[in-house]
Order: sequence, then C-alpha cells, then structure tokens
Amino acid sequence: MADRYLTVAQVAELLGTTERFPRRLVAERRITFVKVGRHVRIPETALSAFIDSNTVQPIGHRRGSLRRVA
Repeated sequence: MADRYLTVAQVAELLGTTERFPRRLVAERRITFVKVGRHVRIPETALSAFIDSNTVQPIGHRRGSLRRVA
C-alpha cells in the first residue's frame, strides 16, 4: 500500500480550487475515493489519473490553416 490518501482540503490545495470542487467530484462519482468512517480520502493515483484524463493537449500550428483577411 504505497499510495498516499489525501484529504479534500489537500486535493483542493493541489488543484488550486476551493474544497467545494473536490467534494463535487466525489458527490458526482467523477473521481475515485475511499470512505474511512465519515471521512473522505482521495488516493494520489486517482488524482493523477483525473488530471491526466482532463488534460487538453494544444493543437499544433498548421501552416495555411488560418484564413487571411483581405
């Protein structure tokens, strides 16, 4: 068991959001979480997977793809 379990506050800090956002992710079952009694913990690997799956890669610049204005 090498995975670290983070609190909602720690996840919010890592994401740069308020605690409401990770709580909403948990409520909507959009991220893996563990219930320890009444406490919610989010595995670091689940947070990494969430970030990876929601990362948008930039589109490479294609020559001639932009229209020129007369």
